[in-house]
Parts: sequence; structure tokens; C-alpha cells
Amino acid sequence: MVRITTLHFVRLLPVLLLAMAAAAYVFYIEGEHAYAHRNVAPMLVVVLLAIISLLRGSGHWAGSGWSWPLATFGFAIPAIGLSIYLHYGYATDLHGMYSNAVYPKELFRYLPMYTLFAGGIGFAIGWIVGREI
Repeated sequence: MVRITTLHFVRLLPVLLLAMAAAAYVFYIEGEHAYAHRNVAPMLVVVLLAIISLLRGSGHWAGSGWSWPLATFGFAIPAIGLSIYLHYGYATDLHGMYSNAVYPKELFRYLPMYTLFAGGIGFAIGWIVGREI
């Protein structure tokens, strides 16, 4: 039986805060009328992967090896990074991303699939690197 302790929560707290800040930014940029609920999916997956990593390591990031922590980090960088970058570009009209588009909010329709795919590639790379350490 797996028991969640305060050590798990303390170590998970930075990941939760980062994911909540990124999700709040997504909702701030898109509003509730676009696809904000879908675009929060990469943040939730990062939190889920961090929980799995901590549970497998008994409350320590590298308790069961480096594969899970590096894979989680490898997922988080491209998934959250791509999502936040495109939302930033939309908010600041980077290279006409908003003003030159016919339907500017349609950018966010398929963004969760792209970010999850990019995160999956990062996860695989992190997993392979973690196996070699």
C-alpha cells in the first residue's frame, strides 16, 4: 500500500505551483470561450508524472533511478514551454499571430495534441538518458 506523506507533498509543491501558474496564464490569455480547458492538459500530465515519479521513489525524486524524474522533466519542458510560448505570441501579437489570422482562436484548437506529442518525445528522450545514468 502506498502512503502519501508530507514529504511527497513538499516535494510536489513546486511542480503544482508551476502547473497552476501556467494554467492560470492559459485561462487569462484564452478566456473561457476558446479551448482553455483542453490546453491545460499538458500541465495536468506533468503533475501526474511528478506524482508517479515521487511515489515510485518513495518520496524522493531519484529514489527509484533517474528514468522517471528525467522523463518527467523531458515532458514538461517541450509541453509546457510550447504552450506558454504560443499563448505569449498570441497575447503580444507576435509576427501577426492575432491580427493577420482569419480565426485567431483556432490556433488553440489542436494545440493540446501538439504539446502532448512534443512532451511525449521529450519524455522518451529523458527516459533513455535516465536509463544510461
